[in-house]
Amino acid sequence: MEELRCKLLILGAGPGGYVCAIRAGQLGIDTVLVESENHGGTCLNVGCIPSKAMIHAAEKFHELTSAAVGGDPLGLSATAAAIDFSKTQTWKNGVVTRLTKGVTGLLKKAGVRTLLGRAQFLDGKGVEVTVDGTTTRVRAEHMVIATGARPTELSMLPFDGPVISSTEALALDQVPGRLVVIGAGYIGLELGMAYAKLGSHVTVVEAADQILPAYHKDLVAPVAKRMQALGIETRLSCKAQGLTADGAGLTVEDASGTAEIQADKILVAVGRTPISREAGLERLALDYDGDFIRIDDTCLTSMRGVYAIGDVTGEPMLAHRAMAQGEMVAEIIGSHTRVWDRYCIPAVCFTDPEIVTAGLSETEAKAQGHEIKTGRFPLLANGQSLAHGREDGFVRVIARADNGLILGLEAVGQNISELSSAFALAIENALRLEDVAGTIHAHPTRGEAVHEAMLDALGHTLHI
Repeated sequence: MEELRCKLLILGAGPGGYVCAIRAGQLGIDTVLVESENHGGTCLNVGCIPSKAMIHAAEKFHELTSAAVGGDPLGLSATAAAIDFSKTQTWKNGVVTRLTKGVTGLLKKAGVRTLLGRAQFLDGKGVEVTVDGTTTRVRAEHMVIATGARPTELSMLPFDGPVISSTEALALDQVPGRLVVIGAGYIGLELGMAYAKLGSHVTVVEAADQILPAYHKDLVAPVAKRMQALGIETRLSCKAQGLTADGAGLTVEDASGTAEIQADKILVAVGRTPISREAGLERLALDYDGDFIRIDDTCLTSMRGVYAIGDVTGEPMLAHRAMAQGEMVAEIIGSHTRVWDRYCIPAVCFTDPEIVTAGLSETEAKAQGHEIKTGRFPLLANGQSLAHGREDGFVRVIARADNGLILGLEAVGQNISELSSAFALAIENALRLEDVAGTIHAHPTRGEAVHEAMLDALGHTLHI
């Protein structure tokens, strides 16, 4: 058996793992990165990137379809819209391939040794990796667990046949005529709305009493309105029971009783489960919070020299959180003084319209004992939004009442995700309402709505 030795061993080449490896390589740390599938993990291969590519393609097709139907307010018209879905998939896969190859190139440039194979943990200092039937033992001074998460499976609806996860939903060979989505969180709605635009009849089943239950109802309202316009049927306070007797649909139950929904595909999107107790991880003396590996403010686990980053460590399960953790851990191992002091991790829901949240919500700010004041500016008064024909949404700021310190920012609107970095910068740098209000914002842009929201909180908004 071949044996490799290194200073740093990283398990998992998702956003957290590969960023950790690249930064470690830049610092001259002898690093080995092990991945069972492709570099980039869920995000690049079957998550963030392919889903956004699919959402983009769906929006383009929907625009063509709307123009073909007639009555377009811009005066646009087209002949009957058509889509070659196999070509769409080829294009989407091409985007993924380019990015994964880019990551592989960056790892090579940083001098990282990579192994593509399945790993089994031996202890807190090593693993065995099987590649094409050949096993290699890797021993290391430090180890980073970045094994990620997978779609959560329901016991009464295991992934098989018509029952699919988000992974299969992004790789279908044709647009399903009838799609049922179980779960109205961001994954379910992003994909459900995309397939509705591609021509599927979509039904969303949600156990809570609103879609996107983690978000404030004001942020959700424009999304619900858009879903209705797309013909998406929504069943709230409704629970999935299992497949129908003939396997051609879903049985659900709500206050009115049991019903059946016919479906060609049933997408289960009820969350993600951390991969934290597999591949021999039980051999390690790790402390857990539920299924998540417990870490301190340096991402160190309960074992000396063993770190954990990304989805295996808990919410928020976001690629950019994992990346920031990976970079930090690499620098700690490289003898830099670092701790996790991130005050703000922005989150984006890529529905139509998009939702952005950063920092504290009104409810969270009040729960922490803050006296607050808020400012809000509707996009129907924003020139750029009107010029693009999308006036649904708003920007809202939450600030301390005594000194104007910005505690949170949230928004809903078309392409509003592009404001997420500005939101995070304002909060991370402890800016106050006056700081942002006194900054000149370019015209005409959606960013002007941020400026106006600050002015509204200060009591002198200009354009409403």
